[in-house]
This record gives sequence, C-alpha cells and structure tokens, in this order.
Amino acid sequence: MRKNGFIIMWHLLKLVTPLAHIMSFTIIMGTLGFLAAIFIIVLGAIGLVNLAGFATHFTFSQILTALIVLAIARGILRYLEQMSGHYIAFKLLALLRDKVFTALRRLAFDKLQQKPSGQLLSLVTNDIELLEVFYAHTIAPIAIAILTSAILLMVFGAISVWFVLIALLAYLTIGFILPTITTAMARDEGRKYRELVGEMNDYFLDSIRGMKEIQLFGYEDQRLAQINQRSQAIDQAFFRIKAQESKVRAYTEIAVSLFNMLILATGLILFYYQQIDFSGLLIAVILLMSSYGPVIALSNLSNNLLQTLASGERVLGLLHEKPVLDDVKCGVNLAKIEQINVTGLHFAYADEQILSNINLSLNKGQILGIHGRSGSGKSTLLKLLMRFYDPQSGHIQINGIDLTQINTQSLRENMAYITQQTYIFNESIYENIIMAKRHASQQQVIEAAKKASIHDFIMSLPEGYETKITELGNSLSDGEKQRIGIARAFLHNAPIILLDEPTSNLDSLNEAMVLQALLKVKQEKLIILVSHRTSTMQICDQVIHIENGRVS
Repeated sequence: MRKNGFIIMWHLLKLVTPLAHIMSFTIIMGTLGFLAAIFIIVLGAIGLVNLAGFATHFTFSQILTALIVLAIARGILRYLEQMSGHYIAFKLLALLRDKVFTALRRLAFDKLQQKPSGQLLSLVTNDIELLEVFYAHTIAPIAIAILTSAILLMVFGAISVWFVLIALLAYLTIGFILPTITTAMARDEGRKYRELVGEMNDYFLDSIRGMKEIQLFGYEDQRLAQINQRSQAIDQAFFRIKAQESKVRAYTEIAVSLFNMLILATGLILFYYQQIDFSGLLIAVILLMSSYGPVIALSNLSNNLLQTLASGERVLGLLHEKPVLDDVKCGVNLAKIEQINVTGLHFAYADEQILSNINLSLNKGQILGIHGRSGSGKSTLLKLLMRFYDPQSGHIQINGIDLTQINTQSLRENMAYITQQTYIFNESIYENIIMAKRHASQQQVIEAAKKASIHDFIMSLPEGYETKITELGNSLSDGEKQRIGIARAFLHNAPIILLDEPTSNLDSLNEAMVLQALLKVKQEKLIILVSHRTSTMQICDQVIHIENGRVS
C-alpha cells in the first residue's frame, strides 16, 4: 500500500533522534552560513551606496571589515555544516544497515524466500545509500530554510510590513508549494525507477548464475535482448525524472523573477510615497534577491525526494514487515535433550494440505529415517521441527516441552540442520566450516571434515584448508559442497541432527563413510534422516514412510 510522502519522512526522521544534538548543530551552522552569504551581498550594496555619496548607518571601513569577517565565517560555517551533516548521514546509514540485516534475519526461512534476490540486493545497497541524500542533504536544508526565512522576515519587518508579506509569499511558493505539487506529480516515477532497478539486478544476477545453461541452449541473444529492453525501460524512467527536474527548475526561475519584480515595484511605490528611504528600498530588494538560496535548495530537494521517498518506502516496508512467526524469547532454554515427540500434526501451505495426522517419537541414541518420494512432505516436517513454521494443529515437543514454549535461540543452538543444497560463502574452506562453531580449534575443524569425508579432498588442494572458494561455490562439485555442509553439522555438535537428503550428491563410497560417521556419534544424538534412497535408510533404528502427507 502506498504511503504518504510526509509519513515516510516522519518515520525516517525518527531514526535521527539519538543524534538530534548533532543535527541541531548542523542546522545552526547552516543557518548562520546562509545569513553570512546573504549579508555579504547586502553589505556590498550598502558599501556601493556609501561610495556613491549617499548616507548610510555604517562607515566604509566598517562595511569592509564586516565583509572580510563574513567571508571567512561563511567558509568555516559551511565546512562545519557539511562535516556534521555527513557524520550524521553515515552514522545513520550504519544504523540502517544493522536494522535491515536484523529485519532480514527476522524474516528469514519464509518471507525472505519469497523476495527476489535482485530486489533485496538493490534495497541493501542502492536504496540505503540513497537515503544518505535524505539525512545529509534534506533534513538540515529544510530546517535551515525555515529558520533562515524566519530571521529574514524579521529584517524585512524592520523596513516595511509590505516586504514581509511579499517575502513570506515568495518563500512559501518557492520552498513549499512548488516542490509539493511537482513531487506529487512525479512520485510514481521515482518508485517505478527504483522498482525497475531492482528487477534489473534480479534479472542480471539470474543471467550470471545461469550463464552455463544460457550458452548450452543457445539463449544468449534472447537474454541479451531482454537485458537491453529492461535497460531502456530504466533509462526512460530516469529521463522522465530528469524532465520533471527541468520543469521544477523552470517553475522556480519564473517564480523568482516574478517576486523580484513584485518587490521592486512595491519598493518604488513605498519610496515614491516616502514611506521608506532609498537605503531601505535598496536593502529590501537586494535582501530578497539574495535570500532565495535556502528556499531554492529546498525546492531542488523535490528532485532527490522522488527517488529518496521511493527508497525510504522500500526500506521502511522491510523494517516494518512482520515475520510469519515471532521468536520466543521468554520461554524455556533446552538442557539435556532426551526425546522428540510429534503428535497429531497437520500442516498446510495456504489451502494446500501437506502433512496430515503425523505421529512419531524419537529417543536419544536413535536414528529415525523418513522415506518418501519428492513432494510428499518430508522436508516440510524438518522445517516444522526447526520451527520455521507452526503446525495448524497437533504438537511437536522436545523433552515434553512444546516448541512454542522453547526459546528460539536455544532451539536452533541445539539443532544442526543440513539440506540438500549447501550454501558456500566466498571465503576459504576453513572459514566455510568453522562458521558452524566460531570458537572451535583447528583440530576440531579437521576432525569434522574427516567425519564428512572431505578432509582428503581438501588436503589435495594447493592451499589446503586456506583454499579460497569462488563465489557461490562454483569451484566445487555438488557433492563437495554437500560434504562441507555435513562437516559444519559435525562441528556444530548439536544434540539434534536433522539431515534432508544429506547424501543425494555423494557416490556410494562417500555416502557409506558419512553414514558410518553418523553411527559413531548416534549414542549422544537424536538424528532424523530424510532420504528417498532405500540404501540410506539401512542405518536407521526406525523408518517411517510418508506418502501424500501421511505416515504409511
């Protein structure tokens, strides 16, 4: 659902609360800097009037001294404003990244699988980076424009109330009315552009990962044509945004010219009727002409806001998204695990029934085999044991305690979950294994690799365990990736081991070695082994067959 731009800005503003004192400093420095720049022009005009022989309230030497002081102050104030503004921006970007990755962790296992990877990549890189514009170049300019305009209106008030009315109307028109109207007109273009970039990232990543298949089936030309078509759509959306920016600049320039003529005409009329002197006329006209900087900066923000609001909406949408299940934090921490019981379990994805009336029991020291064809619900049962989902009815208990009463962190710490597809990080083999237990010793890593029947392969590599694995593990076969995943499970040394087709990519010899390793550790574990292979089931103490979501 589309959110109002002001609501998005309000939520983004709330993130800056811890740094409000630094933001106040930025605003004060920016306001003083603009006032210094404005009064340099005004004092310069007064100096010229003084040289022309007209009477002024200051001597020429005083005016010259003030100009030098203001010029130096302008540079210092501008530096302090930019320094503090960017400090806040980068501090908040770090905070946003932390919040985003926390949200991704919270949404993992279910909702995260539904999000295209390219869109997520665009969000955690481009969208978050673009918010730096909001924090460094939007918040402070808005406050600076309001504060500077208020001070200048008081100066106009000392000359004539007519000048106050004209200046107020000018500032509101250029700084608020025009940006609000133009931003609303092009809001959808900014959102469309961010979505197209995300879709392009997703499509491009997909093309890179599937390059082998694309070449194998001669799909290169069609894929390239699609990439070009998507690039053109991005370019068109970008051009529409730029065209809108041009309109904003044109409207702003027209408004500035009109208000300049209006204040000049008003000043001449007041001077003609002797309600102001010549100095007052000159100061008022030059003051307004030189004071548009803050409000024009505010007007130009509408250009950046088109994309910033779209990025902010996507980031805030992720941060506010609710997970399917909330982690249990005030429950029971598991101690010595002796038994798992599943009773009367029913589970469905939406309207599709997956598991019906599942009952099973497993004691410590046993291996339970779950056999069945693909799509029968075997993997779903393991996900329910990990509490990635909750069943619609029935119970899953560990030591007689329902999973919904066990602290989620404790539950996951006591389980090792190995799937058919093992993700390999772009790190060394050693780093890919030790991630399962960061404080493990090198010897423990090696022992885990031996149990997984991967040690000899690792030692055959030129750099052994320090061998760097290419991105997505493309330098490894599926069987080698799977054995690294199994090594992680052995190193994690959790009392419960859930294995989903752990040997599907292994040959008979390596499968036998891995299964033998499971037999050696089974006395201290509760092991559930899912496989469609009958041979794998031979090490199990009990085997259940799942067919169409039911135990047969």
